[in-house]
Amino acid sequence: SALAFAAAPSTPAAAKGKPAAGDKAAKLKRGEYLTTIMGCNDCHTPGTFYGAPDFDRKLSGSDIGWKGPWGVSFARNLTPDAETGIGYYSEDEIVHSFRTGIKPNGAPMLPPMPWPNFAAVSDEDLHAIAAYLLSLKPVKHAVPESVPPGGAWSGATIEIPPPPAWDAPRTPPAGK
Repeated sequence: SALAFAAAPSTPAAAKGKPAAGDKAAKLKRGEYLTTIMGCNDCHTPGTFYGAPDFDRKLSGSDIGWKGPWGVSFARNLTPDAETGIGYYSEDEIVHSFRTGIKPNGAPMLPPMPWPNFAAVSDEDLHAIAAYLLSLKPVKHAVPESVPPGGAWSGATIEIPPPPAWDAPRTPPAGK
């Protein structure tokens, strides 16, 4: 439960700043739970959109493009593969990306990644998610690079049309 995460350290190792083995297991279990209920598998696990998620390649990204006014974006490989995934990021860098919507390389997280939802998650839960992602089996899968607006992409896409007037981003009034 969430209360268990707020409790004071109860083991000598935890009191010295070193997580006890049970604490690490609980953190990873919490991260697995959160990535499941927050829908991470929906976009980042191959086959999910077709009713057959391939959990042997869990969270290894997708070649289905999300096409919209931002161009075409792809659900990234979230496994700790150092070449094609997030294995070169630290837990803190992953948490910072969730908070800001900016990847450690300075690139923005593009739609439909709901990073503003993640920005509202507690630090403890974001660290649990990041630790869980870094604990996964590395899967080598290079996701296509994002395509800028007007660029060409001929693969499978889910298209988000330009917004109607009601849904269009608004410019704040001058002086605000």
